[in-house]
Amino acid sequence: MNALPKTAIITGASRGIGEAAARHLAAARWTVVLTARSTSHIDRIAGEIVAGGGKAVARTLDVADHKAVAATIEATVADCGGLDLYVNNAGQMDPIARIADSDPEAWGGMVDTNLKGVYHGLRYAIPAMINTGGGTIVNISSGAANSFLEGWSHYCATKAGVLGLTGVAHKEYGAQGVRVVGLSPGTVATQIQREIAASGINPVSQIPWKRHISADWVAKAIEYLTTPDADQWLGTDFSLKTEEGRAAIGMSVEA
Repeated sequence: MNALPKTAIITGASRGIGEAAARHLAAARWTVVLTARSTSHIDRIAGEIVAGGGKAVARTLDVADHKAVAATIEATVADCGGLDLYVNNAGQMDPIARIADSDPEAWGGMVDTNLKGVYHGLRYAIPAMINTGGGTIVNISSGAANSFLEGWSHYCATKAGVLGLTGVAHKEYGAQGVRVVGLSPGTVATQIQREIAASGINPVSQIPWKRHISADWVAKAIEYLTTPDADQWLGTDFSLKTEEGRAAIGMSVEA
């Protein structure tokens, strides 16, 4: 691993989990590279981090474009000397629809972002990390990876695929110092949850807002997963829905 300060690339960093992770890691003295398809929000977030004494850079990135992912990782390594953490967070939920009502183009777009985007991150972060002594890749997963939820065929299928990528990547590169782990946070108070609630489809849409956890807890879990204490979860999903997972990051069981 590289000497401090460590460097992290966070995809989908314009809001929600990605934004919280960038702010949390920057406060912990990481250099953070915030990426998103539009820079309007990540420019502001990075500016606020820098104004507060942290180190942050904003870069435009569509994870569905493998050449853009490769270029972002290459530029980060060149600028920062290495890559210690890559967070595959970029993802979509809308449009929520039952299979026979779904739009094939939109469904395919979900695969491009939610599944192929994760593959692209793994494909280019892994060799970069091997070349600089190792690192951690956190794939944001979901309980949907192991569930069958009405209206979520796109989400369940892509998250199941992400879990498969996590296991295969760990098997192939764990011995070379690349730590690959999934993070299943449960329901989080983000824009995606608002989209789910608005759909009115399946029981998840009926969960009261107060029961969703803060994205700040997910950010803490991401940092925890970079430590040796989390090695037991490598190649699989670490879940914040379990008592063990919550205790590991100091989160109350009732939270």
